[in-house]
Amino acid sequence: MKILVTGGAGFIGSAVIRHLIENTPHQVVNLDKLTYAGNLASIADAALSERYTFEQVDICDSEAIAAVFTQHQPDSIMHLAAESHVDRSINSAGEFIHTNMVGTYTLLEQARRYYTSLNTERQAVFRFHHISTDEVYGDLEGTDDLFTEQTAYAPSSPYSASKASSDHLVRAWQRTYGLPTLVTNCSNNYGPYHFPEKLIPHMILNALAGKPLPVYGDGHQVRDWLYVEDHARALVKVLLEGEIGETYNIGGHNEKRNIEVVNLVCELLEELAGEQKPQGVNQYRDLITFVKDRPGHDLRYAIDASKIERELGWAPAETFETGMRKTVTWYLDNKTWWESVLNGSYQLERIGLNP
Repeated sequence: MKILVTGGAGFIGSAVIRHLIENTPHQVVNLDKLTYAGNLASIADAALSERYTFEQVDICDSEAIAAVFTQHQPDSIMHLAAESHVDRSINSAGEFIHTNMVGTYTLLEQARRYYTSLNTERQAVFRFHHISTDEVYGDLEGTDDLFTEQTAYAPSSPYSASKASSDHLVRAWQRTYGLPTLVTNCSNNYGPYHFPEKLIPHMILNALAGKPLPVYGDGHQVRDWLYVEDHARALVKVLLEGEIGETYNIGGHNEKRNIEVVNLVCELLEELAGEQKPQGVNQYRDLITFVKDRPGHDLRYAIDASKIERELGWAPAETFETGMRKTVTWYLDNKTWWESVLNGSYQLERIGLNP
């Protein structure tokens, strides 16, 4: 099978490609625009495979997308290309609307045209797998509930609203045009190759630089954390074994308050960083600084992943503690990767404060 992966140079997309190349016989076409968060170094080893091809294409460019379909003739699509950082969406909502909504529409339309050109045998195999987020469901503040596949959408940020819209488009193309689609909604991912604007890598790299560790509000916001390689396994399983038209929630069973996450980063760095501790820092925990909360910040997300576990037999392999140990170790061992990232436009500064 030949699988077209959009956003394959991003954090989750690169994990998917690494998994496909290392653990399956499938061919991979990586389609990525290479925005600030796209990094081909994250798939350097996978790119050496004869089963890997890269196309630098914007998903909003219908002609370029059509040309990729014509040239590569994919059997399935895994759509991960998206603007994904809530803080950035507060300042640049238009970019999120354009990429996440217009880009998804463009990709759906080209996929539909391509799908209708296939013979019956190839149509029976074809899948369009749209990868989304639990943030489309909104806020679970004040309840002990979990997000299920039936939870009503109530997005809070421009990012989550744009992703909710893209989810609705995918489902509409399935119902109206018969395009064989699947949707997955995941909890917060973490792990190697994560762009350092996100919480966990941001805290690791700030700590190693002796900079303050900015915790939004009181740090009691709750997220369910999912190790990115567990997520990649789940996504491929959904693509290959999921039922057309269905939605699958993917979570890690790891609800943690943000302050707990930051404290664990500090504990692991104390244990693992050794001589990398910056001058003048006695304990990494001393760097924790509480700052003004993000506008519209949801208090709690939590995923019920029982459907994918029950129907497809997937379960996360990593606990939060084992996944975090692997993550901190990876950043300590891969300074060259994150130093090259920080040589670009992003320098660990806070964004999203001035809409």
